[in-house]
Amino acid sequence: MAEKEIGKITHYFGKIGVGVVELSDVLKIGDKIHIKGATTDITQTVDSMQINKNPVEEAKAGDAIGMKTTDQVRPGDVVFKVEEE
Repeated sequence: MAEKEIGKITHYFGKIGVGVVELSDVLKIGDKIHIKGATTDITQTVDSMQINKNPVEEAKAGDAIGMKTTDQVRPGDVVFKVEEE
């Protein structure tokens, strides 16, 4: 499986388990992502995304999205899109 960097975590809301991702590429509902950092290593499917508290199906480079994560993420963690080969 190939991975392509598509953004970075800028904030994490612990009480609701939501990470904020500053995107450098397109991300869609259903995409498989890998979040990697010094102590973070999560692979998950994107189930929902929000921009300014509004649900979206797709986000593009430059957008900051809120996304539920399966575990804690930290600012600076890198988000990769997992490309099925």
